[in-house]
Amino acid sequence: MELQAMYIQVLALILLIIGLATVLSRRNVFFILMGIELALNAVNLSIIGFSKTFAAAASITGQIIPLFTIAVAAAEACVGLAVIILIVRNQHSVDSDNYSNMRG
Repeated sequence: MELQAMYIQVLALILLIIGLATVLSRRNVFFILMGIELALNAVNLSIIGFSKTFAAAASITGQIIPLFTIAVAAAEACVGLAVIILIVRNQHSVDSDNYSNMRG
């Protein structure tokens, strides 16, 4: 039994909606970062689903592009978590509204 491409795209859409809803509704910076990661993974799933659907020439490209985006997302998560940890140590709060008064 083969999974149809429509189901993959629907799953990617659901994950994207959950990620965007998390980013827009939460004030905790850790949840915001997790929502961004979930949205990026939804886009990767969608690209792989399209690659499976249109497997003529874009099969390798559709599998390599998500590898690069996963690497960029891992670097973004490392830098983002480091910055968030430093801000939390300084502000003693994980609420994103407390960071609006930070000016350079």
